[in-house]
Amino acid sequence: MSRYPTSELIGEMVSFFLPYCEDKSTLNELIVMSKNYELWIQAHKLFDRIRDKTLTAHSNNDVHSLYQYSFEEICAKSLFNFSHSSAPFDEDSPFWVIPLGFQFAKFLGIEDPYSFTSLLNKNSENESGIV
Repeated sequence: MSRYPTSELIGEMVSFFLPYCEDKSTLNELIVMSKNYELWIQAHKLFDRIRDKTLTAHSNNDVHSLYQYSFEEICAKSLFNFSHSSAPFDEDSPFWVIPLGFQFAKFLGIEDPYSFTSLLNKNSENESGIV
């Protein structure tokens, strides 16, 4: 079992969506960040950059990007909160990772929208120790 199973699961989910997205820059940063707890404190700045992209996508009515960036934002918020900063995002941020990921998978037309995470995918073995 990993020392940081929740962050690794976030990395797993982000990696799932990578092939479905044109803009991979902040997805790649989230993957790197999910694997290194020393980087979690930088997730607030990453969130700010993702939020800028979200606002642009909103003004352009770019629905695909809105789903992507909403998912990215909640992942960045969650990683930042794991850093135990004295000024965290809302404490329920990690709760929203799976619902937003599921909505993104459904939007993309993924045949099995549960497959974006081993936590919900009945065909994979979840070795994280989280039930």
